[in-house]
Amino acid sequence: MPRFLAVYTMKPEDLAAFRQRPKAEQEAVDAAGLPAWEAWEAANRAAILDTGGMVGQTVRVTRDGIAPARNPFCGYIVIEAPTIDDAARLFLDHPHFSIFPGDGVDLMPFVTAPPETTP
Repeated sequence: MPRFLAVYTMKPEDLAAFRQRPKAEQEAVDAAGLPAWEAWEAANRAAILDTGGMVGQTVRVTRDGIAPARNPFCGYIVIEAPTIDDAARLFLDHPHFSIFPGDGVDLMPFVTAPPETTP
């Protein structure tokens, strides 16, 4: 079955605005969002190959060296679904953007086969 990389995105300014909110408001969002996220994972467990995780600041490596970089990526998960449309439907109303200040989930199919497992 096809595998997809789902990347959670969040605009840096939206994260900054969230962090500017009173601590009690941030905690209230977490109190609502974390159980909803866990429920989403439980409901979609059969499709999840790697629960991934949230990520922090970006560093970019190029032929010119290493430098700080900015992008909207804040986490990832690897799922499996018959089609990219089926994969996308799993994320409709996801807590990442329905509760937390995330702005979306980008999905990309893996175009290489998964690594072979050795006994």
